Amino acid sequence: MSGTMLTVMLVLFAASIPVAVAIGLAAIIGIHGFTNFPLVVVAQQLFVSLDRFPLAAIPFFILAGNLMEVGGISRRLVEFARSIVGGIQGGLPATCVITCMIFAAISGSSVATTFAIGAIMIPALVRAGYPVPFAAALQATAAELGVVIPPSIPMILYGVTTQTSIPELFIAGFGPGILIGLSLIATVLIWCRVKGWGKQDGVGRLPFFKATRQAGFALFMPFVVLGGIYGGVTTPTEASVIAVVYALIIGLFVHREIAWRDLFPIFKKSVISSAVILFIIACAAVFSWLLNRQGVPDAAAEWMATSFDSASLYLLAVNLFLFVVGMFVEASASIIVLAPIFAEAAERLGIDQVHFGTIMVVNLALGMITPPFGVNLFAAAQVARCGVDEMMRYLGIFIAVIFAALMVITYVPWITLALPQLVFR
Repeated sequence: MSGTMLTVMLVLFAASIPVAVAIGLAAIIGIHGFTNFPLVVVAQQLFVSLDRFPLAAIPFFILAGNLMEVGGISRRLVEFARSIVGGIQGGLPATCVITCMIFAAISGSSVATTFAIGAIMIPALVRAGYPVPFAAALQATAAELGVVIPPSIPMILYGVTTQTSIPELFIAGFGPGILIGLSLIATVLIWCRVKGWGKQDGVGRLPFFKATRQAGFALFMPFVVLGGIYGGVTTPTEASVIAVVYALIIGLFVHREIAWRDLFPIFKKSVISSAVILFIIACAAVFSWLLNRQGVPDAAAEWMATSFDSASLYLLAVNLFLFVVGMFVEASASIIVLAPIFAEAAERLGIDQVHFGTIMVVNLALGMITPPFGVNLFAAAQVARCGVDEMMRYLGIFIAVIFAALMVITYVPWITLALPQLVFR
């Protein structure tokens, strides 16, 4: 049964059927063709899968990201980051990476980061003489930090699916996120030196203290959101609501860049984005439920635990597998379907669940910039008005850098676990 379901799902993917529909149809075929369950169980499981309090954080973080984009917070973060590194050769691409790191600590979404920061950074890079495909490839790559640095929607999904502490996953993401960010900054600075790009990147940047003063409310937002979580004052879901209220107040009454008439388009855009993600989650949960009923996770975990007699070999196999899966399957769906299988085998091999969850999220974040279905690539291409094929010339180096960082994160656990152990254990 599982083989048939997987084949149907992959065929539908190849036919460009939407991810949620492909997964849902594969689950329906499995239920109808190989079990005695009535099809009404599909509707029941769709409801049960979404009836979880932590999932409410997803639409709120998406809404907060959209409010920040329209309310001027994104632009002020760019000016702040540029005041730090914009004066050196290659400073503008480095600004893009730093801004995405800061924005990631607010939005929790790589797609929201791509649109919010890309709408500002890609035109700025092009005006400074950088090739359009390079600007788009860099933005798509830097935006993947939106799911690594907390708060992170995929980390919420992993925590809900595997019963792992979401606050621990959140704080564990800082080390890998900073490592990836610094790796990308070093890469673009060296690249610009070799190519001779960015010699005028300092033109027009604001002084540091002026940029900091203008971005003060924006910079305070991560402390409000994350401080509540780590201080034990709020849950991640409650923090997402605080992020919305904060972004709304700043946009409406402080920066005054959001008008009341702008609210309906912002809410509409957020509802559509949230509905797409939650529909994928619901359909993937039905698929996962059916696999669990058939004992697939236990059998797969047993096979992987016996096939790879060491944690190191197991992690390498999982990384390579997820790298390929990430090319074709959306991260949310991959986590819900695969996390219970891989996490159980990882636990049997003595791998820390927080460390493994971070590895899985970073790996699937890499899938957001790998063709043919990397969602960040299409988002950045839409902002830059260039083809994804044009970005391939520059994308290979970025993928190699992040994959190298992933290997370091995988085999140097303290990068991930140092902060959780300091705060929670």
